[in-house]
Amino acid sequence: MCAYVVVAEDDVKQAELVRRYLEHEGHEVVAVYDGRAALDAVRDRAPDLLVLDVMMPKVDGLDVCRVLRAESDLPVLMLTARTTEDDLLLGLDLGADDYMTKPYSPRELMARVRTLLRRTRAAVAVAPPPVATLRAGGLTVDPARHEVRVDGVPVECTPGEFQLLELMTSQPDRVFTRQQILGHLHGFDRYITSRTVDVHVMNLRKKIEPNPRRPVRLVTVYGIGYKIAAVGGRSPGDA
Repeated sequence: MCAYVVVAEDDVKQAELVRRYLEHEGHEVVAVYDGRAALDAVRDRAPDLLVLDVMMPKVDGLDVCRVLRAESDLPVLMLTARTTEDDLLLGLDLGADDYMTKPYSPRELMARVRTLLRRTRAAVAVAPPPVATLRAGGLTVDPARHEVRVDGVPVECTPGEFQLLELMTSQPDRVFTRQQILGHLHGFDRYITSRTVDVHVMNLRKKIEPNPRRPVRLVTVYGIGYKIAAVGGRSPGDA
């Protein structure tokens, strides 16, 4: 499973350690030491995987992830010394595929790399059949084009937000528990929590609801979870 990997890490010794482990597994590796160089390396030659440190000079890893996610579906494995749940959720919201906190085991890092590469190559190797466009209450989700529209107006979504909408819009009015939604979201393995779903829901409501404080499309079913309403409309009290 030889791959081309870019390692973006401002700690030269740490970058060298990661490079050696990756090369030992047969991968071709380029190491860079700041966020601007990471963007240039990825744009110069598209890698199979980006191992990305969060704390870097010139452009930090979060901004690198934000920029690259708008340009491609490049798999991104984030490395960070930040350990709070909010930091994790921010990385998830920006579209990282996996997330490891420092200090980490190089052997676990290699296991995560193998998992991401297998997942990516499996998705490329098996061409899925055409998927019908999903519709519910003015909301349109097009899995083939990876597009979301609300009343015909395009809406930008992160990969996690798109996965959530695709799942729920495929079965309008069905109530999904947080655990069911988490089971559908990819990446982040044991680090994801039920709050991950709540963050996606909060952000999506800002994008798809007439009034995010009075949702009529992405609705809470108290004590159970969330659903996409088959018929959406204006929030009560809206003009």
